[in-house]
Amino acid sequence: MKKLLFSFVMILGAISIFAQPVIKFDQTTIDFGNIKEEDGKVSGKFEFTNTGNEDLMLTNVKPGCGCTAADYTKSPVPPGERGFITATYNPYNRPGSFNKNIKVTTNEGKINEDENAQSHTIYIKGNVEKRPPSKYDIAGYSNGIGDVRIKDNNVKLDLLNTESKTFTIKVMNFLNEPSTFEPINLPQYITLENSPILLAPDMETDVTFIYDATKRNEIGAYKDVISIQTQDSTEPKISIIIDLSVKEDFSILTPKQLQDAPKAILDSLNVDFGKVDKNNNPTQQITIYNKGNNPLIIRQIKSSSSVFAVTTNLSEIPKNSSANISVTLNSRNRKGIQTATIEIVTNDPANATILLNCRGDILQ
Repeated sequence: MKKLLFSFVMILGAISIFAQPVIKFDQTTIDFGNIKEEDGKVSGKFEFTNTGNEDLMLTNVKPGCGCTAADYTKSPVPPGERGFITATYNPYNRPGSFNKNIKVTTNEGKINEDENAQSHTIYIKGNVEKRPPSKYDIAGYSNGIGDVRIKDNNVKLDLLNTESKTFTIKVMNFLNEPSTFEPINLPQYITLENSPILLAPDMETDVTFIYDATKRNEIGAYKDVISIQTQDSTEPKISIIIDLSVKEDFSILTPKQLQDAPKAILDSLNVDFGKVDKNNNPTQQITIYNKGNNPLIIRQIKSSSSVFAVTTNLSEIPKNSSANISVTLNSRNRKGIQTATIEIVTNDPANATILLNCRGDILQ
């Protein structure tokens, strides 16, 4: 009886092993050859057949950078039936050769509740011929898609919390008619000189803004976005992005205030999680002490990567006291070595900015 039962189990096991979906691509590489940048996106279709004897499912289709999987078969593919994956590449601002991959995960190999699915890789390649320079490129206004453009819409500002600074951007109207250049809902700490501005056809001019950190009344690193309204029908609203770093002005402190100032000390400047299993979110704590005579204020605490989240249980630390800084490693959908820095901004004149180095190796 035992031998019969054993033989039955073996037969069932053999059946489960041989009853599997199998994906077979007609081709695993599509070569677009030479394509022109100005002609826009190109697409190719990868077709496949399920040569197995169970329904086939595409459980994940993950394109590489610059490539998208615009569409693919999302329903089960029965044995002998066919499916497809459409891959699209956008050559805009990507002159030169390219070779992109798409990772395709299926339900092949899921045996006895084994969650390790089979993975395949398909490729698209080609060469992008650089578009001839446009009138915008020749004038130095490559950013944007409209006819009222900003030469450089990214501004970096470093200033003290007691000062204001001006910054100037170049603007050009490529329209055949006048256009206004009007900021929308400016915050009270940013003002525009010589407002309103009317741009004549083919006019290039400098536009100057004033950033007042005393009105912002915040210390640390921030990002502001200014929206501009124009008469351009293609891109009526354009944006100016301001990366701002505001530092505390300690020069206004008296010798006595400097002597009694807070003093920030951390028990470590490194957070190393070592090897971490995927989908595990461990947390480590760092202690920050105030060894000064006045309260230590944490002005800002910010991680350079969303992989490492940071919080603190106390933003104002009395003298001879401490606070906990908690760092959590978010391992979901990540793999390999992850690094980041955490910037801590305080009111300690001698140690106003402290950097924590974070590291973790996420296993698969």
